[in-house]
Amino acid sequence: MSESKRLFFAIEPPASIQRQIVRWRAANFPAEAGRPVTAANLHLTLAFLGEVSAEKQRALAAMAGRIRQPGFTLNLDDAGQWLRSRVVWLGTRQPPRGLLQLANMLRAQAARSGCYQSPQPFHPHITLLRNTGHAVAIPAPGFNWAFPVTEFVLYESSFSQGRTRYTPLTRWTLSE
Repeated sequence: MSESKRLFFAIEPPASIQRQIVRWRAANFPAEAGRPVTAANLHLTLAFLGEVSAEKQRALAAMAGRIRQPGFTLNLDDAGQWLRSRVVWLGTRQPPRGLLQLANMLRAQAARSGCYQSPQPFHPHITLLRNTGHAVAIPAPGFNWAFPVTEFVLYESSFSQGRTRYTPLTRWTLSE
């Protein structure tokens, strides 16, 4: 039997934006607010796939490779906290249509392939802090990171020695 992997499709912000977000987070949230997500793990999940066999991974990758959609600009200009999930997040006030279309295509294909899909509506966000045990003050609007999204990525999530690591497996370019 083939070994399964814990997979998800996501958008990876450019490294320079990841570093800016980490500096902003350090300046705006005290250390006791929660466990910070490392810069390398900052991403915006498009579709969580869960445990996926190698065969299903190949089928999903082939499907992803057939997506033809123009790129778009993503503005990260919103932040909030989900108390039940115990996370602080960074997101977008006006998700671009391209982002919603891409997520919907990937989530629908994953569901058709038998992968778990959350019943929650898609809420594009980047998790900044985990394990927030209490309400934290969210910075007032006025921050904004904008970047062109020209690709999406299939990641593997692994947990080892007390740390979660996200490894990019395949990247697909969005059409011009």
